[in-house]
Amino acid sequence: MGLFRRRKQAAPALVADPCLYDPAAARLRAAMQARNWPQVRDFLAQVADPDDRAFYVDVCADVPGVQDWIEEWIRAEPHSTLPLLVRGAHGVHWAWEARGAASASQTSEEQFREFFKRLKMAENCLDEVVERDPGDVVAWSYLVTSARGRQVDRDEAERRFRGVVDSCPWHRRTHEQMLQYVCRKWFGSHEEMFAFARDTVAKMPDGSVLGELIAVAHIEMWLDLPSGEDEEYMRRPEVMAEINAAADRSVRHPAYRPRPGWPPVHNTFAMAFCLGGDLGSAAQQFQLLGDRVTDWPWQYLRSDAAGVYQAWRAKVLG
Repeated sequence: MGLFRRRKQAAPALVADPCLYDPAAARLRAAMQARNWPQVRDFLAQVADPDDRAFYVDVCADVPGVQDWIEEWIRAEPHSTLPLLVRGAHGVHWAWEARGAASASQTSEEQFREFFKRLKMAENCLDEVVERDPGDVVAWSYLVTSARGRQVDRDEAERRFRGVVDSCPWHRRTHEQMLQYVCRKWFGSHEEMFAFARDTVAKMPDGSVLGELIAVAHIEMWLDLPSGEDEEYMRRPEVMAEINAAADRSVRHPAYRPRPGWPPVHNTFAMAFCLGGDLGSAAQQFQLLGDRVTDWPWQYLRSDAAGVYQAWRAKVLG
């Protein structure tokens, strides 16, 4: 043996990719950062699938500073609804940035004022889009998101939801956002949340990503319980059985095909299985994901989402 032992190197720290590991999304984000709206326009014009289009508009919306230059695009193409859609979608992200992630009791009046101001601007854009193009699924989907912030009543939230599902019944983003609306922490209850998730999953086609709604609902329930009760809840056999059944109908079904923006769904199942102690099922998700960590939902466990993902993966896979 040599005089020196080779030290085992620690695994490099992971960082969540805002483009969700999608090369096309990375190019789109770069175009947004460069304020190259013709390139953004040409890219989005070729994305027809409603779920894919929502994902790529999300990528655009998440780029900081869009509010500083988007008017240039709107003025250049006044007859197009696309720049208004991007402005409105970004405005929703921008509004939540002003509000922050703290609870209402820990959010200042100034933060709320800026939140509502930005959200109103966003909704004005989105309302104009759906007025001019009632079939714009992504605009309706963002109106479902903003429904929580604008504190609209149930009938109005349902109207916005119907604006999507009447033409695109299994739209992933819209169902995720409506589930949040009916959570107890917003305007619903645990009973409504589970009813919405279970009804959707019961009716969805085999292989749909919407099976994740069951995992999300149980994670939301876990999040609302006191320490100790939360872990006990997730480890109930009936909870793990329901999450496994949802995975069997969705990401583990032979008909399942990953679409752009797929990693959060598998991260959600991975975390649910970890919390429930089903490490075998969690291992399947980690093996499929590799290093494709997403901030949500791991940030519920610790602000260093990528770090907690890496720790759980190491525990599960050894």
